[in-house]
Amino acid sequence: MTVLVLGNGGREHALALALHRDPSVVALHCAPGNPGTAAIATNHAVDASDGDAVVALAREVGATLVVVGPEAPLVAGVADAVRAAGIACFGPSAEAARIEGSKQFAKEVMEAAGVPTAASVYCTTVDEVAAAIDRFGPPYVVKQDGLAAGKGVIVTSDRDAALEHADGALPAIVEEYLDGPEVSLFAITDGVTALPLQPAQDFKRALDGDEGPNTGGMGAYTPLPWAPDGLVEAIMRDVVQPTVDAMARRGTPFTGLLYAGLALTSRGLRVVEFNCRFGDPETQAVLSLLDSPLGAVLDAAASGRLADVGELRWSDNAAVVVVLAADGYPGTAAAGGRIAGPRLFGSDDAVSILHAGTALSGDDLVAAGGRVLGVVARASDLGAAREQAYGAIDALDAPTLFCRRDIAERAASGLIGTPAL
Repeated sequence: MTVLVLGNGGREHALALALHRDPSVVALHCAPGNPGTAAIATNHAVDASDGDAVVALAREVGATLVVVGPEAPLVAGVADAVRAAGIACFGPSAEAARIEGSKQFAKEVMEAAGVPTAASVYCTTVDEVAAAIDRFGPPYVVKQDGLAAGKGVIVTSDRDAALEHADGALPAIVEEYLDGPEVSLFAITDGVTALPLQPAQDFKRALDGDEGPNTGGMGAYTPLPWAPDGLVEAIMRDVVQPTVDAMARRGTPFTGLLYAGLALTSRGLRVVEFNCRFGDPETQAVLSLLDSPLGAVLDAAASGRLADVGELRWSDNAAVVVVLAADGYPGTAAAGGRIAGPRLFGSDDAVSILHAGTALSGDDLVAAGGRVLGVVARASDLGAAREQAYGAIDALDAPTLFCRRDIAERAASGLIGTPAL
């Protein structure tokens, strides 16, 4: 098959790398792609959110499957345009993508599906936010209702900071705080059948010890050695399948990747958020361990044949991804910093360096975004994978980039207790 991947971040590089390993994928294209994807695919300077341009490109390259990576093209209806042109597309319709595009819509779907989630209040003014946070008490959780690239949420015990965030994020959702460890689970679905990927845990705060502002994600790891028995089965039974079924009943079936961000609280499993696409950076770690051919699986989902695929196959290894971000991120990120070192345009059995916000300036690779690289390491356990990842980072010459040094540290040291389901 010929596959066109839309997007230019670390998630899309991870998708391209996994598709590149699938022998059924005979040609691979990315739009717009990045310097990393250019090593394994043909990049095209096309706006991934322009449905007409994407359809024209898909026809030009003879794409038999289009995979939409980011959320913005999905919310803009690019998947609808591709399917209307008679081309198979992995990604939900604009209506179904509202499960990420509007947190209030997601709450309505969860209520209809009977899915457990945090109590919440929808607010259109700062006064309404103030009343809601006073009702729930600290820590305060305030979320921008629409898309915010993973940075529209504040979790704080500072009431003034919560209100200041709300002032720039209206309309907003105020939620009760959920305790316990968080888990990310991706499920591939054709609107009826859903297949889980391995669960992962990501790290949202910018600095070690979960300090600093929220980001799009500074690292992740999989599998979860502390996960309770039956976790994936419980999530699929109580969260994913009811949501897929509820979306079908609404007349907006969800076809693509349903991302469930969950908290394993003292009161049981609760949904923190839904996303309508592969999450980043978890995707970078999870797909590095996938042994099933990704292209065949995504094509089956896009074509309504997922029930024929069977359970996905996984490596027995562990994977850790550490994000290298530009100084200033998640605020104004420093651009143009030179990056040099090994593995920047290739990978081996142990380490892959995935490009997220990079560009070429002459012969130099430079930073061109907030999150710049994802260093993915695979090893027999999390401790060894951490060593590989940080060793690869230390071999780079990238003075304008920073990373967290504690990704997967507590899990590798056995410091996360197993919560009850």
